[in-house]
Amino acid sequence: VSTQSTGFSPPSPHMKSIKRPVMFSFPQCQTRVGPRFRKQTTPLRFFRHGSAERVLSSKDTAENTTPGTLDNDSHVCMYPREIVNELNRYVIGQEDAKKAFAIALRSRWRRLQLSSELQKEVIPKNMLVIGSTGVGKTEIARRVAKLYDAPFLKVEATRYTEVGYKGKDVESIIVDLVELTIRQIKEALFKKLNSQIQAAVEEKVLDSLCGPDVHSSTREAFRTMFRKGMLDDRYLELDSVSAMTAPEPDPVPLPSNSGDEKEGFVLVDIQGLLQGPQQTSPPKNTTVSAYRSRIEQAETERIADKAVIARKAIEVVEQRGIVFIDEIDKICVNKDLEGKDNFHEGVQKDLLPLIEGTTVSTKHGNVDTSKILFIASGAFHSCKPSDLLSELQGRLPIRIQMSPLTEKDFYNILVNTDNSLIKQQEALLNAEGIQVKFTDEAIHEIAALSARLNTNTVNIGARRLHTIIEKIMEDISFNCEEYRGSTVTIDSSRIEHIKKEILLPYDLQRHII
Repeated sequence: VSTQSTGFSPPSPHMKSIKRPVMFSFPQCQTRVGPRFRKQTTPLRFFRHGSAERVLSSKDTAENTTPGTLDNDSHVCMYPREIVNELNRYVIGQEDAKKAFAIALRSRWRRLQLSSELQKEVIPKNMLVIGSTGVGKTEIARRVAKLYDAPFLKVEATRYTEVGYKGKDVESIIVDLVELTIRQIKEALFKKLNSQIQAAVEEKVLDSLCGPDVHSSTREAFRTMFRKGMLDDRYLELDSVSAMTAPEPDPVPLPSNSGDEKEGFVLVDIQGLLQGPQQTSPPKNTTVSAYRSRIEQAETERIADKAVIARKAIEVVEQRGIVFIDEIDKICVNKDLEGKDNFHEGVQKDLLPLIEGTTVSTKHGNVDTSKILFIASGAFHSCKPSDLLSELQGRLPIRIQMSPLTEKDFYNILVNTDNSLIKQQEALLNAEGIQVKFTDEAIHEIAALSARLNTNTVNIGARRLHTIIEKIMEDISFNCEEYRGSTVTIDSSRIEHIKKEILLPYDLQRHII
């Protein structure tokens, strides 16, 4: 099997120069051998000539992968009640929304436990989240994606246009999701092989600093200084820096007549065919730290197989991808008003097949969107959810109504959440040598003021807390050198002092025509 045509090859006795092969573990997958396909029940081995490092061994199964990677399923097995308890650490209230998200998350794990035939029949529980800004719609979805360790992409519905108009069409959502997943897999791979990559980088940098034939004692002395960071600011001349291979250009997708419906296109390196291989080198005056980052990237690209990573990314996107479409009410028109906005209705029509399930072509391969979880959200101030196309409403069967935040919710957000705004302010000013303490009475005053402003003016939800706390801390943050080494207590008297400054502009707005 040609490694140039397929990107990988089975083990061969002629490959004696490769000490440890690059290997990716993908159970139960198909590999192309000649014009036919054969089932592979054991992990496939993907080789890259000249590489002596092992990427994934046959022992690297799903249960043995390190935490924090897209192959980690430790959080997927959480029960819905446990998911809600985890969300309570970051989001206050919205119990109905948390339950709906937890059930949808657990259902995706349940589907993966079914037989392949039954998996095709189970569709994701796409949701429509309704609620004003700042009540936690995006935060819940973002936290759920972290729990599930899945590719998560948040997009704005207003960024996309109907096919045929100038702008991005909705299929670019899937393209962006695939690119995001590839970056995540590469980062996970870099963390897994960090020690091996750093060892190879160290040797190459030392070769550039002192030469490969220098005495061992001199080389070890340079190694010690390099590890301590004493050589990071040292400049390397162009003559002493070995040329690095330029990164491979992205292949161009062309139509395929091979009959392989799963792939759908052939990847052709147009630049390589026209210009041939090229060699580039770093700038003439390159610091050791800059050269080190270049070598790290080159080593990662050398070890990783782009074709395998792309195929794995597509598989992860299809089975576990989550797309959060915010501001969907902005492409909705109130039917009670005269006139009709065909432009926004065209975007809704383009979203229909994407959410229902279609095949999107990317430069990495075809992506089936039928199993991707879509979550749409909007405030729906000037229109109603029923103003959406009826077909689009049917493709978002789970409807969640978010409740407005109360004064009690604001207090709990400031006190009972991990990494709350108060904890952030205390940590930020502690970096300046200032100890800041908020009294419980002051926190109640901030919560009451936030609720009052949201009621009398525009309701921006929990984002109102940012406005008030920044106003409270403005003098301390600006005159930080005067407060250095002291302890500042934020009490109710300080809140009363700034309350007039905050409320007066909003009270005057009611009398302005």
